Amino acid sequence: MRGKVRKVVTGARSAAAWRPRSRRGKRRLLRAAVAVCVLALLPATWLQVTADPRVRNLADAPSEPVAVVFGAGLWNGEPSPYLAHRLDAASALYSAGKVRAVLVTGDNSRTDYDEPSAMRDYLASHGVPRAKVVLDYAGFDTWDSCTRAKRIFGVDHALLVSQGFHIRRALALCDAAGIDAYGIGVDEPHDVTWYYGGAREIAGAAKAAVDAALTPDPHFLGPREHGIARALR
Repeated sequence: MRGKVRKVVTGARSAAAWRPRSRRGKRRLLRAAVAVCVLALLPATWLQVTADPRVRNLADAPSEPVAVVFGAGLWNGEPSPYLAHRLDAASALYSAGKVRAVLVTGDNSRTDYDEPSAMRDYLASHGVPRAKVVLDYAGFDTWDSCTRAKRIFGVDHALLVSQGFHIRRALALCDAAGIDAYGIGVDEPHDVTWYYGGAREIAGAAKAAVDAALTPDPHFLGPREHGIARALR
């Protein structure tokens, strides 16, 4: 028992030793904490400032050749609600004549998980001809989707479709990849999932800043594909 008490007392003393005792020390600690917070928020601020002018909604979306829809997970092999809403927006863009083809980009890293095929099937059931839907099976993250859209599928101009909390990151990364794009921010109720997605974007923004600066190769590059050219013909 004495040994446990001694460990608790020693631990308390060690913790106390790290606390600044003077006002100057406390001010330094506060400044350091503020600096860390500012640095953490800088990438998110960069996304907001650089990408915000290119965010649109369905009503004021310009016409572009291609809509790029980013994967957002499957539920029992079907698009998750967030992904379904992205696909609904892409279907509306196609029906309105705003785009002539749709590139769906997602994860097919396992044989039992195929986002792009599920996305194509959903679009086909909502009025988009299957011949107008092109599949990117290696869109493992937003940077991979953007750089592959440019380097593999030859996309130069596009409308990007995602939820509002993600669309600015997609715009910044596609711009870094060489795509002239506008973003369609899909509206969602501000529920737990929305706030969780927004919180994730803080870390995502930091990675986006690194990807935009270094422009690394995607996880899988592969040969040039001509599906978009065929769909546009």
